[in-house]
Amino acid sequence: MKLSCSDYGFECDFVAEGGSEEVITKFGEHSRKEHGIDYSKETLMQFIMRKR
Repeated sequence: MKLSCSDYGFECDFVAEGGSEEVITKFGEHSRKEHGIDYSKETLMQFIMRKR
């Protein structure tokens, strides 16, 4: 699985790859620290589901 900041409108090269839990954790931490957005686990799971 893979989520990229650029897919969600950010001018950012960050990409989280791995299993769903790993991607949720990595992308969530990055979004919170770098962009000030605290996505819920459920929201991040929706991002993953929509990419399939």
